[in-house]
Amino acid sequence: MFRHKGKTRTLAHNLRIASLLSFVAGLVNVAGFLAVQKLTTNVTGHFAFFVDEIFKQNFWEGLHYFLYILFFFLGSFFSNLSIELTSKINERLIYLIPVVAESLILITIAIVGEEIISRAPNVVAYALLFAMGLQNSLVTTISNATVRTTHLTGLFTDLGIELSQLFFYKLKEQKEKLFSSIKLRLTIISFFFLGGLLGGIFYTRMHLYVLVFPALLLLIGLIYDDIILKIKWHNR
Repeated sequence: MFRHKGKTRTLAHNLRIASLLSFVAGLVNVAGFLAVQKLTTNVTGHFAFFVDEIFKQNFWEGLHYFLYILFFFLGSFFSNLSIELTSKINERLIYLIPVVAESLILITIAIVGEEIISRAPNVVAYALLFAMGLQNSLVTTISNATVRTTHLTGLFTDLGIELSQLFFYKLKEQKEKLFSSIKLRLTIISFFFLGGLLGGIFYTRMHLYVLVFPALLLLIGLIYDDIILKIKWHNR
């Protein structure tokens, strides 16, 4: 799921990582919004709000929107930097630092997030956006830009294009490739919605402690990959 990169990845690898990470993103998206009323998995809307605040001369508020964008960018930068550095040491562990870092951020916000919100709610948004930048960069890199999990705009665009192509693609190879791509996009969308739905339901009872769930899922994903690798080496 995490270990295979680029051309060595199969549809099964991408479906597994898409299911896991899109579920995590959907849950973080809803929990973050309910906690601080800010989008915490992508920065598209923040650009518009940033420009709006600048035109209103609300420079302090505009700074916050700029920092939302910056922290998402920094998460992406840190993720790929760690991947490149780790690849020079052990190609099999390129995913380890981003996933562990994301898990630690989510657990930290789950534990101390409510206290932070009472003093500086924007810090929670910064942290979650950094974590989602980490995740989006990781999955984009290891899947060769086939899988993206933190926002749905591009996915719905691609899905619309591919569904329209069903009327024109006639060759068996073309249809198989198209169906695989559609299946992947529907998986990401479905698990993003599922994560968001469960995030909303459990947030009403657990508040930010709900973020422990996606953090644990990420760590379970790491353990799963390690177990599968050991089984494969044992069977050789």
